[in-house]
Amino acid sequence: MEPVAPVNLASTGGSRPAGWQVQLRVDYVVNKVMQTHRGQSEDIVAQAIQDQLRYFGVVPNGRQVAQYATVISQLPLLPPANATA
Repeated sequence: MEPVAPVNLASTGGSRPAGWQVQLRVDYVVNKVMQTHRGQSEDIVAQAIQDQLRYFGVVPNGRQVAQYATVISQLPLLPPANATA
């Protein structure tokens, strides 16, 4: 019996690891929530992350969301955009 030739189903373009789009969406959501919810309670931050991830079609990972929420809730509030120095 002859060996079977390997099959490559990947397209000929650049190769990216599986899940790269999901990670981009998670990064985007975390950055947006970091701008709008810093200094608020962990529960509020976690709920905002979960809601926005679901909006973008990502199933939230509870442990990861909790870690992000803990860090974001400990950040100081941003000064208002129209504050003068």
